Amino acid sequence: MKKLFFISIVLFVFITNSFACEICGCGVGNFYLGILPAFKTKFIGVRYSYQHYYSEMATDHSQFSNDFYKTAEIWGGWNLGNRWQLMVFVPYRFNKKTSDDGVKETNGLGDITLLLNYSLLHTRKVRLNNTVIENQLWIGGGAKLANGVYHIDLTDPSANIGDVNSQLGTGSTAFILSAMHTINIRKFGVTSSVNYSINTTNADRYRFGNRVMVNSLAYYRLRVAGVSVSPNLGLLYQHSAINHYQNDPVEQSGGYTFNASGGVEVSLNKITVGLNAQIPIKQNFADGQTNARSKGVLHISFAL
Repeated sequence: MKKLFFISIVLFVFITNSFACEICGCGVGNFYLGILPAFKTKFIGVRYSYQHYYSEMATDHSQFSNDFYKTAEIWGGWNLGNRWQLMVFVPYRFNKKTSDDGVKETNGLGDITLLLNYSLLHTRKVRLNNTVIENQLWIGGGAKLANGVYHIDLTDPSANIGDVNSQLGTGSTAFILSAMHTINIRKFGVTSSVNYSINTTNADRYRFGNRVMVNSLAYYRLRVAGVSVSPNLGLLYQHSAINHYQNDPVEQSGGYTFNASGGVEVSLNKITVGLNAQIPIKQNFADGQTNARSKGVLHISFAL
């Protein structure tokens, strides 16, 4: 157990920078589920996530944006009987934007997300060769609250509309639809999830585009010195619709990214440490003026 704690601390220290995007608005308001830790009743944990986007104006290369976003998030899940599951995500964001205008940093509580899932399907079958096949499907919905700080005066002529992406929150409520499917065959498993966020207009009449995220990860469980080790590989697709300000579309907002991902989950008793890193395979943001560089998530969780 001491080794597991040491590994988690080293990983948290190692991942110290994270990133986002000024032009396309990819950083604020994202929701990622990933592989859930194994638990019977409830769990609580901490996740550390990062993203990296670099932007450069096509007509003037001296105008650039190399922004750094990192998020420390408390997350937890609670099974309510055999059919229902409540999940809570409480993020604290650290934003740092380095551009031709200088360096700007903002830290604080982000938008809290609540998700209620229903177990639509859960079967467990044993074949003649003692192969166990477990199949589970969750569907649900929830909301991203508007509690994160959103403070920008877009009526000010000197205001940069790109700064809305550097806010700690979106200033508006978003409604989330989700589905998650997991199948396990002996030591092999595949977990897939779909999340769709429907954004509303905030008090400044700015509305972030609706977003869809599709994620699928294949993993294989191993036992190493009494510890469960599950390496995983997968794909992730995310699409963001165009943002709107005063009902008019915001130029060079929205886009998509298609990522390859890889990671590992390490479990000992009731403690799980997981790491997942992503790199883009194909993308299109701001007519090619924005490039996603990397993305990653690290978590440690405790089953209660």
